[in-house]
Amino acid sequence: MALLELENVHTFYGNIHALKGVSLTVDKAEIVSLIGGNGAGKSTTLKTISGILRPREGNIRLAGENLAQFMPHEIVSKGVVHVPEGRRVFSAMSVGENLQMGAFAITGNQDYEKNLERVYSLFPRLKERHRQLGGTLSGGEQQMLAMGRALMAQPKVLLLDEPSMGLAPVLVDSIFETIQELNKEGTTILLVEQNARVALQIATRGYVIETGQIVLSGSAEKLRADEMVQKAYLGIT
Repeated sequence: MALLELENVHTFYGNIHALKGVSLTVDKAEIVSLIGGNGAGKSTTLKTISGILRPREGNIRLAGENLAQFMPHEIVSKGVVHVPEGRRVFSAMSVGENLQMGAFAITGNQDYEKNLERVYSLFPRLKERHRQLGGTLSGGEQQMLAMGRALMAQPKVLLLDEPSMGLAPVLVDSIFETIQELNKEGTTILLVEQNARVALQIATRGYVIETGQIVLSGSAEKLRADEMVQKAYLGIT
């Protein structure tokens, strides 16, 4: 059984049919990349999984349990945690307070301290800026904070939406190294990333979405070798 499964999911924005029967699976300890152009439905897929948007049809399951019946904060408590596009840190709160907000679903001071230590070991810069307001951090630091805040909730599945957006190349490398490290520690990841080349380098498998429909899927190696993917997303002619 897949850890996370979407089956024939249809999601609407008003009368706009955004997801048109999306089906995909993410197995435990995998990195699965979802690639596609702007407006293809990548972010909508993550928002539907995390409960920000409600599917009109279809099923979303975590270890066999239907997630569509739960509110977003309940889905976090179940273990599915979303790092949204654009970071969305609490700008008027300190780094430490942002991380504390991420731990609302965790019970027990011991777990909180252990998780905080883990986040600070992954992102030492956050420890240095523990008292600094989130809104005054650089873009790269805010991405670290958004990911650290998500990790405070002890995710079973981490949904990452465009983690490299707007970052300098050296920071992009650092963020993706951290993603790989998290995966090696056992975190399952569904990754939406405009940089398809890097996304398919670190993924186990991938899906290509166009106009709200999955049009191609397979191993990352297979997708990297696909002529359509090379032309449309990898810049190879």
